[in-house]
Amino acid sequence: MANLVSVERASVALGIAQVLDAVSLGVGGGDRIGVVGRNGGGKTTLLRVLAGDLPVDSGRVARLGSLTAGMLTQDDELDPLATVRTTVLGELPEHVWASDPRVRDVLAGLLGGTDAPAVGGLSAPVGPLSGGERRRVALAALLVASPTLLLLDEPTNHLDVEGVAWLAEHLVTRYGRPDNAVVAITHDRWFLDAIATQTWEVGSGTVHAYDGGYAAFVLAKAERERMAGLTSERRDNLLRKELAWLRRGPPARTTKPKFRIDAANALIADEPPPRDDVELVRFATTRLGKDVVDLVDVRVVAGDRVLLDRVTWRLAPGERTGVIGVNGSGKSTLLRAIAGEIPLAAGKRKVGVTVRLAMLSQEVRELEAWGERRVIEAVEGVRSVVRLGRKELTASQLAQRLGFSGSRQQTRVGDLSGGERRRLQLTRLLMDEPNVLLLDEPTNDLDIETLTSLEDLLDGWAGTLVVVSHDRYLLERVCDRQVALLGDGRLRELPGGVAEYLRLRVTAEHRDGGRYAGPAPFDAAGSAAAAGGAPGSAASGVEGRTPAEARDARKTMARVEKQLTRLAEREERLHASMLAAATDHARVLGLNRELREIVDEREALELQWLEAAELAG
Repeated sequence: MANLVSVERASVALGIAQVLDAVSLGVGGGDRIGVVGRNGGGKTTLLRVLAGDLPVDSGRVARLGSLTAGMLTQDDELDPLATVRTTVLGELPEHVWASDPRVRDVLAGLLGGTDAPAVGGLSAPVGPLSGGERRRVALAALLVASPTLLLLDEPTNHLDVEGVAWLAEHLVTRYGRPDNAVVAITHDRWFLDAIATQTWEVGSGTVHAYDGGYAAFVLAKAERERMAGLTSERRDNLLRKELAWLRRGPPARTTKPKFRIDAANALIADEPPPRDDVELVRFATTRLGKDVVDLVDVRVVAGDRVLLDRVTWRLAPGERTGVIGVNGSGKSTLLRAIAGEIPLAAGKRKVGVTVRLAMLSQEVRELEAWGERRVIEAVEGVRSVVRLGRKELTASQLAQRLGFSGSRQQTRVGDLSGGERRRLQLTRLLMDEPNVLLLDEPTNDLDIETLTSLEDLLDGWAGTLVVVSHDRYLLERVCDRQVALLGDGRLRELPGGVAEYLRLRVTAEHRDGGRYAGPAPFDAAGSAAAAGGAPGSAASGVEGRTPAEARDARKTMARVEKQLTRLAEREERLHASMLAAATDHARVLGLNRELREIVDEREALELQWLEAAELAG
């Protein structure tokens, strides 16, 4: 397909930093590209170059003549005096936008419908809205405008699980045509897997392109490092550990089924062992005893609203639980109730005598007193050495693992970005050696590399962990169970994880006679999950399959798996031939063409497998 935007040897310097260095790339029609990289690595700069908002210092940027580009920035540029209706719909007459299903879908998915209850109504002024509400309004306005090239800078910020699932479905449905494209900076790995046909990694002035979403990105990057002879030098390489977890997980956790990850067996033959839950629980019980924190028949009231109503939860030693729910359902309140920070209208809270509890809040105001001190001083102010599991780390080593390099450890705390402040406060909490850790949206403003390091730390942390997050990937990665607050003040167990939560939300809306504003449960392959059909269709799918259809689907899965095994063997032979012919440029190009054909064939087979797996249940 023709490129909508072509960038040839473009360079951009900001101050003394060379952010882009002779970068060449293109955005083609139908592309959905996820952009990842460390904070400050040049991702937003690249988006501004594609949008035409930032001229390049050298090189060339060419755009299709009919191209219209729209960009969601992290800065708030909305008119505070305008209403939500004017900001989102402009001067469109009501009969025009109300009769357009695409516009109604955007209003329902982001603002809560034509009455827009999520932002106080379409007639509400923009000025008094919260940061999250303004972000939803800005995103809704951009999606209603529907530019040819959609550029999104952290679009999932301030969106709950349902909002992220809706946005993923909308982009897959609306931005797969040859005449449009979407490029999105995101640290949300589930969202990246759900939407991306390509992943760009930006850093050190360069852009590396990979086919597929996050799972494919991890696999391809690890393979690239292996071929460069790097993976054998670091047994504990985080990339390989992440890849190992992807391989161990069920297919629903990634865009690729399990056999795709199994193709990397040789790469991770000496992988680090998975988290030993039994050993961690045993060690946690030794440190905590049998009693941790019990909430018994707890009731919490804020004004006239009941946030928690007769909730009972007995935290166990070594328990690792994720909490999800709609915005305002009481997730942070639940954490504060566990921490004993809020009064209870009814019920009681019981705490074990050996409990050392630490909580990461969303505001991290605890760092205000350290604004003039250096990062390493703020960490050493807690203590200088910490034991995590069976390992002993110095303050500097722990700070390094959470993304503070040697030079960055000398930075003033007051000069840190929002994401760096959260990292610093988490480092300080871990230095205090708690045995109960409560994390409220720990992934906010963190890049993927830092998230991977955080998850690696939590893998070996022996204690009771409760995480409130909208990051589906993090919840599945570090937690062994999920619970939900559905807005009725009750706590609901989720054996099926986030997918079950989305199904419960659909069921609840239908039962109450309301119209569900979010999507049908949406899996990472870009299709509706078991409780729903294709986007926009009536719910049917797996629930209505016959036994014969299920048997046929399982046969299809077995057949496709055999074909994929043969393809994997061919691919392995091609890789070996490419290594042997590394100095023969023409030969390598020919082999690469064969490899691309295999990749295309494999993608088609994987799609067949996923469709059959949906029917087989």
